[in-house]
Amino acid sequence: MTDMLSRPGARDGESNATPPSEIAAQTKPLVVSALISAGACLLTGLLTCAAVAVIGWLGATFGGASGAVRAGASAWLVAHKAGVTIGTGRISVAPLGLTLFFVWCLYRGGKSAARSSAADRTRDLISLAGAFALVYGLGALVVALLTSDGALKVSPLSAFLGAFSLAFVAGVAGILVESGAAEDIADATPAGLRDVVPAAFAAVLTVFAIASLLFAVLLAVHFSRITGMLELLDAGAIGSVVLFAICLMLVPNVVLYVVAFLAGPGFQLGTGTTIAPTGVDVGNLPAFPLLAAVPADGATPSYLLVLTAVVPLVAGAVAGLVVVRRGLVERDGDMLGWDAFALRGAMAALLAGIIIFALLAVSGGSAGPGRMSSVGVPGALPAAGVLAAGMAIGAAITAAVAASRRPVAEEADAER
Repeated sequence: MTDMLSRPGARDGESNATPPSEIAAQTKPLVVSALISAGACLLTGLLTCAAVAVIGWLGATFGGASGAVRAGASAWLVAHKAGVTIGTGRISVAPLGLTLFFVWCLYRGGKSAARSSAADRTRDLISLAGAFALVYGLGALVVALLTSDGALKVSPLSAFLGAFSLAFVAGVAGILVESGAAEDIADATPAGLRDVVPAAFAAVLTVFAIASLLFAVLLAVHFSRITGMLELLDAGAIGSVVLFAICLMLVPNVVLYVVAFLAGPGFQLGTGTTIAPTGVDVGNLPAFPLLAAVPADGATPSYLLVLTAVVPLVAGAVAGLVVVRRGLVERDGDMLGWDAFALRGAMAALLAGIIIFALLAVSGGSAGPGRMSSVGVPGALPAAGVLAAGMAIGAAITAAVAASRRPVAEEADAER
């Protein structure tokens, strides 16, 4: 990644390049581009949360419009992992569905900032990413100060750090892609490491797909619980829409909890509770539709124990196949032995484990006072470690077997 990065104008081989004078007229200073893009992301997220909160207020019989807007701003802050204290309870469980929406907005914002500023040098890209994240973080700090009132308290520092971190990660990704620097980084990366990244993501997606399928099956099996909860809540038409939106935002959290369950250590839905393959002990749960999939107290079904061993092996096998498939198309792919492919598969499993650990670590927190002060995956590291070990075994074996069969097939073709 050098001064040769040239996103503005035509790429190599294109004849309709934009004249340099026209490019200079269209570009904006780095700070201005960062301010506009980050501000647009900030307003988009706040307006989305405020709209949902106002819809809920319209169907309620208490509170005012200002309280609804403040509730929407609080949800926006919590989605950035900024702890919000209401009375004696604290809410810090980020609704990851909403967080993913903000990540997408910030990624698009980073691309927009890179495009409007025409930044193409390493120094300019770093400055643009820092300014973009700083503007977004300062905006979150202001929102936290304006939201805090009476019994509702928000830490401005946690709001700034959470928003800054999210904007920096997502913004950098957008800036690198739009500027062309991502392609340069990929070209400069050794082929073996370059193949590890997509294989790791394939393994992570496989684990999430199986966990999502299991969660959907459990919801279908306990559908009567869902209908009973809805009748008990009696939220009405508008309230049901808001409840559906809340459930949608929390689905990624629940899927991650299912992943922790499949890994073995399990998760908790309150202090002193346990939901793991070895047994379930939760007692009474809030009347929330997504919790209908939680097994009853006692021993878990035997097929769930089988899944804890099968899931990481299947995910590892997928990673191993991706490594071999990508490795065979390399220029010197024919020179690689089965041991090289097995090593790449194990490296992909390790990277997948790191990604899963990061997601499990941010999926929990506090969901209220008393018993609900601890929700999530307390054993995120052991859970990710177990999955990584299983995936490494599956990836290494699959990659080694697939690679060792390749010379036999080539020799058979040559004899023909």
